[in-house]
Amino acid sequence: MSAILCHRYFVAGRVQGVFFRSNTATQARRLDLSGWAINLPDGRVEVLVRGPERAVHEIGNWLRQGEPPAQVDDLETIVEDPDQYGELTAFRTR
Repeated sequence: MSAILCHRYFVAGRVQGVFFRSNTATQARRLDLSGWAINLPDGRVEVLVRGPERAVHEIGNWLRQGEPPAQVDDLETIVEDPDQYGELTAFRTR
């Protein structure tokens, strides 16, 4: 059985106004991850995901590129305590 991980990502670049959150939600739901994606006032997108180790790493790799027309310039990753977000049951855009 795979460990449950929780990562918070901060994605910088051309990631607002290009359906980045929506495409992230599609990928997260495909991977059965819970969490959220939200636009930040500084132009970045914050993505929090919780789920099986393999799926968390897979979406992390996906976030490094996104889908056109998005252009990811930087990806910051913070490892969170998965128990802190145990109540999350779905992935949402905010």
